[in-house]
Amino acid sequence: MAMKPVLFSVSYAGLWGQARLGLRDFVSHAASLGYPAVELMGKRPHLSPLDYDEEAVEALAEHCRQCGVEIACIAGYTDFSGGADRAEVPFVEMQVSYVRALAHLARALDCRLVRVFTSYERADLPLAANWERTVNAIRECCDAVADFDVTIGIQNHHDVAVHSKALLEMLHDIGRSNCALMFDAWSPCLRGEPAYDTARAMAPYTVHTTFADYVRLPRYEYQPGLVNYRPASADLVRAVPMGDGDLPNADFLRGLRDGGFDGQVAYEMCSPLRGGGDLANLDFCARRFLEWLGAQG
Repeated sequence: MAMKPVLFSVSYAGLWGQARLGLRDFVSHAASLGYPAVELMGKRPHLSPLDYDEEAVEALAEHCRQCGVEIACIAGYTDFSGGADRAEVPFVEMQVSYVRALAHLARALDCRLVRVFTSYERADLPLAANWERTVNAIRECCDAVADFDVTIGIQNHHDVAVHSKALLEMLHDIGRSNCALMFDAWSPCLRGEPAYDTARAMAPYTVHTTFADYVRLPRYEYQPGLVNYRPASADLVRAVPMGDGDLPNADFLRGLRDGGFDGQVAYEMCSPLRGGGDLANLDFCARRFLEWLGAQG
């Protein structure tokens, strides 16, 4: 099976000043750009379980069929350490219920993958306790969606288990057959992990990957007493069209391929973007990704 290009609807959700398309318009638009599949943001203004009853979901499924577009993934937004300071409120239960609701939508849309994040680190929650809380929550998500024939995909985004070695350790701790990785390039590349070697090692556990490209913009803090600058703790990064940035995305993709990955390859524009957020620039970047992916062989 060849790698399948996927366009993530968050790119057209207007969250960073970009042009905003409704969900059905986004699906049609993705098809017109040449994408055979889409990833749907599992919250407003797109696919929120609060807004999609059985009739609305069937209408969306029919619209996707008419457009010839497959739904590759539904992206959930979770933080399983959220609310740890409010033990009386069942924050984890709420999130598991949310993930199960997304899986219910996924089954109706003939989709078999629901994305989750892990947890942010918290000063008031020891790391070991946060790790255990996160593992148990994702296990419960996996068990809650098993009857929908849905896989839970963990994306390397939040603090807990964000390094590839830690993420793989967490996957083993979760120990569920319907749990896999949605392993992306930008996170390990920005943090300095070797792109090719990391991707190749993670490829056997990965079912979906998402690309974007960024330039690093170094930051410095002026020190008047020294008449000099001190490096800031981290660079600013800015999204740019695919291939124009500093990330070794081609090496990462080659590592995935050499490791046996042949799954879904998504593109996202989920931060301020060079060239602005008007529809023409979003479309330019979306088409550029297809060109870039095709050039990788």
